[in-house]
Parts: sequence; C-alpha cells; structure tokens
Amino acid sequence: MLARPLARQLQAAGLPWTPALHDFFFFPEHELDDRIFVIADLPAQVAVLQGEAVFTFDGAAEWALDHVVTSEAVWLPTESQLRLAIEARLPDVSGPQILLMAETSGYSCTIATPEGPRTYPATSAEDAYAQALLAILGA
Repeated sequence: MLARPLARQLQAAGLPWTPALHDFFFFPEHELDDRIFVIADLPAQVAVLQGEAVFTFDGAAEWALDHVVTSEAVWLPTESQLRLAIEARLPDVSGPQILLMAETSGYSCTIATPEGPRTYPATSAEDAYAQALLAILGA
C-alpha cells in the first residue's frame, strides 16, 4: 500500500480523485490517521461468535460517523491506479514509457522523458510509482 506521506504529497500536487468502488483512503484530520477505509458495496467485518471467527455484514458505517466531506479524505491509489495516472501524463516518446524493476532494496520506476529516462527508487512498487508521478506533476 502506498505510504501515507506520499499520498498526501500527491493530493497537494493536484492529483485528481473521483472516489470509486474499491478505492482506499484515510482521514488525516479526524483522529483516524491509523485507519484505512475502502469504498465497498456492503461492509463486512470479522467478529468472534461462540469462539469462532465469522464475517458479519451490515449496512451501517462504523462509529456512526454521519458524514465527512470527500475533500477531507486522502486517496491511497493502488499500484495499477498510479501506473495509469503516469501513463496518462507521459509525453509521446519512442521506446518503453514506464519500467518497474524489483531490486534487492525495493523497487525502481523509470519513466521516459524528452530529456531521457528518469529513475525513482523506493521500498515498494506503489511508492516508486508515486515518486515518478510526483515528478511529473511538478511537486
């Protein structure tokens, strides 16, 4: 999962987000920093019933949060969402546009630019893509 500081940087850099089914996000200003939310058709939780783990389903949100405006949420784009955002913003150049490499210390994302390839290393694939996207967005 994308590191939260990088998600906040992407938001500050102007990465647009239209909330959609299965998107992950968090609320940094509501004392919920350690919780990750997902947009789902039907919430499911794990509970213990008579000593056995069971799934429970209900249509009500946890903690009875009435509502929080979407602008207060920070999107945690997935690896594929980050790659699509990069692809949509890359200039037309010959050869491979994006290359993700697994390395001993993590990952690196190399993108093609008119000035030549640029590489962004990180500990996860999501973070490497986010670093490259931040560079494209000019952050």
